[in-house]
Amino acid sequence: MTAHVSLATTAPDGTRLFHLAEEPHHPEGSSTLLGFWIYLMSDCLIFAMLFATYGVLGGNYAAGPAPKDLFELPLVAVNTSMLLLSSITYGFAMLAMMQNRTGQVQFWLAVTGLFGAAFIGIELYEFSHLIHEGATPQRSAFLSSFFTLVGTHGLHVTFGIIWLVTLMVQVARRGLIAANRRRLMCLSMFWHFLDVVWIGVFTLVYLMGVLR
Repeated sequence: MTAHVSLATTAPDGTRLFHLAEEPHHPEGSSTLLGFWIYLMSDCLIFAMLFATYGVLGGNYAAGPAPKDLFELPLVAVNTSMLLLSSITYGFAMLAMMQNRTGQVQFWLAVTGLFGAAFIGIELYEFSHLIHEGATPQRSAFLSSFFTLVGTHGLHVTFGIIWLVTLMVQVARRGLIAANRRRLMCLSMFWHFLDVVWIGVFTLVYLMGVLR
């Protein structure tokens, strides 16, 4: 729908004249993408605060276990590869979307979801193993900040998987319409954002923690 605004002019005899003028046309969906960028920036602030908190508290072990006593880098490396591979497969889904290949989009989205589910499964196994060993969030400030940072990222990935499944249903019902393309693009930005955050988690929490 085209929006109009009322403009007033004055005739030579002093009579006020009103006429309608069209507002500049904005591409459909531009506000959606702008709003999503704003959301991502707010998410950046959340993770920045969590990283800062871990940076301050990550060395307070309260005579408890340290990162090198708890973390298994080979397992974390496998988990990292799951998330990075999911980013690649989502890229394949976007390429298929540009070529209007609905079947391939659905296939690559499903593969992405499987990689994401594997990531969450390994993370839950790690958490359960740590808790079984007595390394609970209440044990030290290090563990509290660790569970908060890594758990928040895991929740984001979980919601991303739910969003991905929802989009697969939408694409199956309505195809690659403009609205679904925008949603796929938004999820793409969200998914790659989580990959970047996880690289920071892997480097700061796991790698630097074990090498201290």
